[in-house]
Amino acid sequence: MPGTHETRTWRTPGGRYRAVLASVGLIALATACSAPGTVPGSLGDAEGDRIRNTVGVALPEEARHVHGAGVDPETGEVLVASHAGLYTLPAPEEAGDGDVEPAHVGPEIDLMGFAVQGPGHYLASGHPEGDTDMPDPVGLIETRDGGRSWEALSLAGESDFHALTSNDDRVFGFDGALRATRDGVDWDDLDPSVQAFSLAVSDDGETVLATTERGLLRSTDGGADFEAVPDAPMPALVSWVRGGDRVFAITLDGTVHLSEDAGLTWERTGALPGTPEALYADDEQVIVVADLHVARSTDEGAGFDAW
Repeated sequence: MPGTHETRTWRTPGGRYRAVLASVGLIALATACSAPGTVPGSLGDAEGDRIRNTVGVALPEEARHVHGAGVDPETGEVLVASHAGLYTLPAPEEAGDGDVEPAHVGPEIDLMGFAVQGPGHYLASGHPEGDTDMPDPVGLIETRDGGRSWEALSLAGESDFHALTSNDDRVFGFDGALRATRDGVDWDDLDPSVQAFSLAVSDDGETVLATTERGLLRSTDGGADFEAVPDAPMPALVSWVRGGDRVFAITLDGTVHLSEDAGLTWERTGALPGTPEALYADDEQVIVVADLHVARSTDEGAGFDAW
């Protein structure tokens, strides 16, 4: 592993994490206690003045808030990790001409960090809801049946990963400290100065991007050390397009940016109204969840619509 940080168990300092997010204006996106549609004062917008997003497929109010999005590589279904658990939306080419209805899958778990590993294979973290028989927090959990059931991999009852990302070999997470694992069980501490809200990683695992209160940070040694990216936007969320060096980012005001060189330089491509809650990008689409609406762009963020 890069660096000399020791492997150890981490008990999440939740209050410290919330304070960091409040200082950068991201607490509305990361906490699990905000009511639907509410915007804490740290965002700086009065409730009546904020432009809300109504573009895209509406999620049910029961979802409350969203912490992650992805696409199943086999079915093409769009995956939305919410306070109430996992919702799926049909692949755009399978949606037909009717209205798209999100479907709730599996138990009620307040899914915080979320990452797709393969067909039907997803990783997450968070808190149990309802009658779910899991410790709180759930630690790192996985599903291999498309979200119908979840099992603990590690740190059950100890860690709440608010940010997760992965490639084929490693999973990177932030639960109050930045760390990574190859087997889902043993974790290695990475750069201790990074307080990440969102993470993205290259296919080879060497380049890691983190959104923080200090702006966008970038590592070229697998997360052992990070440096600020000069002249980068102040993104809330980042998503790496698999198979190359393209990365998308979105700021709190909904502005979409694209990097063609693994996060070194950026250009604005478009915008979406509302407060972004989750971002996913691949070669064919950019998906943004904002104000409980799942919007999709097929022109690199220049314009958004529903299915």
